[in-house]
Amino acid sequence: MNYELKPTILMVPGLRDHVSEHWQTLLQQRLPKALSVPPLEHDKLSCAARVAALDAALAKIDGPVILVAHSAGVMITVHWAAQHKREIHGALLAAPADLETPMPAGYPELDTLEQNGWLPIPRKRLPFPSIVGASRNDPLARFERVQDMAQDWGSRLVDLGEVGHLNPASGFGEWPMAETLIRRLVLM
Repeated sequence: MNYELKPTILMVPGLRDHVSEHWQTLLQQRLPKALSVPPLEHDKLSCAARVAALDAALAKIDGPVILVAHSAGVMITVHWAAQHKREIHGALLAAPADLETPMPAGYPELDTLEQNGWLPIPRKRLPFPSIVGASRNDPLARFERVQDMAQDWGSRLVDLGEVGHLNPASGFGEWPMAETLIRRLVLM
C-alpha cells in the first residue's frame, strides 16, 4: 500500500495506553505515516483530559487523518467527535468498551467512569466514515451492544468473530485485518 499521499494514521489507545505487544503499537511501527496520541502524565481517567490529548495530537497533523481507536480509545474518539469539528477522513473503531455496563473483575479503573465524564456514551451519528470491529466474546462489551452503537454512529459493522477484547491477553499482538480495514477507509 502506498501511504505517501494517503492520510496520516493516528492511533487512539485505550485507558492502559501504549502496550508494546498491542496490535496498535505494532501497526504504528510498520506504517510510515502513523502516529499515536501520547500517554497522559496526569488525569489518566479523565475523559476530558483524554479528549484534549486527542485534539492536541490532531492539531499537530496537517492534511487528512484516519483515527484507529481501540477499547476506551473508541469512547475517546466518539466524545471528541461530539465536541470538535475538524475534518477526519475516517475511523477504525475496534472492540469498543461498553462503559455503560458493569465491567468484569480486573478493571478497577473503570469503577469511576461516571464521575470522570465518560458517561453517557455519545450516540450521535459520527461526522466521518467509520468501521466498528466487534468481537463476539469481548468481556468488555456484548456484541449486541456494540452493534447498537455502530448503528447509532452510522458506522459499518464488521463481525470479527471470537477475538476476545482484541488485545495481547486475547492472543493479539499482530492483527493483520486492521490494515485491510484501514485500506477500506482510505478509499472512502
